[in-house]
Amino acid sequence: MFQDSEIFEKHYNDYCDQIAKINFKVIKDRLGIRHYGDRMLLSFFNREYVVSGNGIEDLSGNRPEYMPCVIIAKYILLCPDQSYHDTEWVSFKDFKRTSHFTNTNFFKSDTELAIAKHFSGRLDELSKAGKELGGIHHEMKITYDLSMQFNALPRISLLLLFNDGDEEFPAQSTILFQKHAEFYLDPESLAMSGAFLAKSLKRC
Repeated sequence: MFQDSEIFEKHYNDYCDQIAKINFKVIKDRLGIRHYGDRMLLSFFNREYVVSGNGIEDLSGNRPEYMPCVIIAKYILLCPDQSYHDTEWVSFKDFKRTSHFTNTNFFKSDTELAIAKHFSGRLDELSKAGKELGGIHHEMKITYDLSMQFNALPRISLLLLFNDGDEEFPAQSTILFQKHAEFYLDPESLAMSGAFLAKSLKRC
């Protein structure tokens, strides 16, 4: 655990050094962030964070855990050279850059299966947890027991589709992304975004 903490600290400091060199004014519109001098403010799953070369903090001045730090830092550092707007919903495996077997399996097990297993027979609890994370109902052509959209980051939305289990079929959970998400985050960070959603829902 200590070794992992040391590695994270090294990566965190490296991210901060890179962020310190960025002109926030140039990227703010592409990323949908608010810019105040050498600091910027953005929302991650319904919670506000302040980002600067000095670090990533919530509004109470606390550094978030590992996954939010990495995802927020990558969102800023991987800012595309133009804005993208393709809101078609696609699965994680549909992203062109996401072909690695481990990434796909990680996403399935740590996100979709984790949600289905934890909330099987607990639809009301899932709905309540989703609302606490800022999730809003999303109307679908196909009926699901629950369809809820989450704004992970200003340009990154996730869609949770959930059908509870019954005597014939187990509970099923699917997470979709808007197609343009792959221009804003790398595959690992997209997978972590799904895993963070699953972890946060279970924790609510």
